[in-house]
Amino acid sequence: MELKQSEIEWWKKSVVYQIYPRSFYDSNGDGIGDIQGIIQKLDYLKELGIDVIWLSPIYDSPNDDNGYDIRNYIEIMNEFGTMEDFDELLAQAKERGLKIIMDLVVNHTSDEHEWFVESKSSKESPYRNYYVWEKGEGDQAPNNWGSFFGGSAWEYDQNTEESFLHLFSKKQPDLNWEHEPLRHEVYDMMKFWLDKGIDGFRMDVINLISKHPDLPNGAKNEGQRFGDGSPYYMNGPKIHDYLQEMNEEVLSKYDILTVGEMPGVTPEDASIYTNPANKELNMVFTFEHMSLDSGPFEKWDLKPLHLVDLKENFEKWQTNLHGTGWNSLYWNNHDQPRIVSRFGNDGEYRVESAKMLATCLHLLQGTPYIYQGEEIGMTNVKFESIDQYRDLETLNMYNEKMEQGIDEHKIFESIYVKGRDNARTPMQWTNEKNGGFSEGTPWIEANPNFTKINVAQATQSKDSIFAYYQQLIQFRKNVDVITTGDFRLIDRENPNVFAYERKTDQESLLVICHFSDQEILFEHQDILPYLENGEVLIQNYKDLLANKSIRLRPYEAVAFYLSHNE
Repeated sequence: MELKQSEIEWWKKSVVYQIYPRSFYDSNGDGIGDIQGIIQKLDYLKELGIDVIWLSPIYDSPNDDNGYDIRNYIEIMNEFGTMEDFDELLAQAKERGLKIIMDLVVNHTSDEHEWFVESKSSKESPYRNYYVWEKGEGDQAPNNWGSFFGGSAWEYDQNTEESFLHLFSKKQPDLNWEHEPLRHEVYDMMKFWLDKGIDGFRMDVINLISKHPDLPNGAKNEGQRFGDGSPYYMNGPKIHDYLQEMNEEVLSKYDILTVGEMPGVTPEDASIYTNPANKELNMVFTFEHMSLDSGPFEKWDLKPLHLVDLKENFEKWQTNLHGTGWNSLYWNNHDQPRIVSRFGNDGEYRVESAKMLATCLHLLQGTPYIYQGEEIGMTNVKFESIDQYRDLETLNMYNEKMEQGIDEHKIFESIYVKGRDNARTPMQWTNEKNGGFSEGTPWIEANPNFTKINVAQATQSKDSIFAYYQQLIQFRKNVDVITTGDFRLIDRENPNVFAYERKTDQESLLVICHFSDQEILFEHQDILPYLENGEVLIQNYKDLLANKSIRLRPYEAVAFYLSHNE
């Protein structure tokens, strides 16, 4: 059944809320968030006003990489509950008008998945070609690619005298998408979940599934142990073939939301992936704006954000995809540090800067994603000991840099800014024990600031960050220019102010976001019509210091609305 475009675009006015189940709410006191915990908090999500819940992986997993190493795609991880719990979650969400999308992790599985156990058992196994096996010289790796998690991307297997590819942990062998039976197993699994009634997929590193068949060596900088294989596995030679086949076999048969996590995509790539005529995906996650505060070599190499870079990056994505594809909008997720600590001010101006950052993102064109705790302004955490951290990427980096003799204080400085556990500390519900997350000992410690930053407090105040997010979510449903308007950057070179205009023939918006802790005067000819005839749509201070210019206070944000119909 071919769905008409008009029938499948509910996701253009939707707001998605990402839940990292392990850290959301623990219903049984074992220290780990679970499905029953999510069910108990559905009314909270309904109150916030979101439309779609994205669940990070809840599948059966040995948990080497927090569930992104899947042992069985159609079973629920014991720690999270049962399939009956999941069915109840689905039913309870639907009762409240909430949709659910799930993580689709099909670049790799766990090394404990039955496919890999079989694949590894013998070169003659019918499952051998489900994974990428290659022979090197003796026990040497077939090429010089490095893994995202440190070390070689290859692991030698003595039994069959070949190496398997793992772009992530060695417990996450990469699937071989060249092999047609594997692809159809994946499609059958996707149908299993869609037939249950889920509303789509967030596809983990989906643009890595096509590898260059020759597996060439990657370029290597002086002093680096491993080569950069990304030109040979990011947006690989058959990626569009695979996604179009997936669309034809599965996606086109359901009214769903699809978003591909795609490291290394440009707006030009994204406009191909998300152009409805190409029948691939609805939208992609880009990483570009999330690397603007990193040095040239790795994310741990810190540098301050230059606001003009951020503005130009958003401009590029907004203009390139307008009218052809569709943007996904995010500041935070389970892999990213907390945005208020990163591009805002998590001290004196935490509330103001959290609201400003929300304004900046939510009035752009695209589907916004809110990560749990973002709506109450949760911050990065500063644990004192490496033993308090749980993230595999962080622990591997720490060990590697300690071996290299790098000062431990410098390593912690990077972890405090960029570590993934910043996003994974428990959701802060109340000011009670463990932030109300668990009666037991949490799998990772709560951020001590839960006594001041928590849901109970946020939902009682009309001036809270939570209340501000509620407004932004409603505007997306009711103000059409947010969905359909074009984008124009204003005062491009201003190092402190991100100002842009959204416009259709009927209405327009002016959005002004101040990214510094100083008070400054903002003057520009393009703001005059809004000051004279516009109305304030939303602002994060109670008043406006404006005449023919605006005096912007620290982290101030204001959006003006103008109708052209009068």
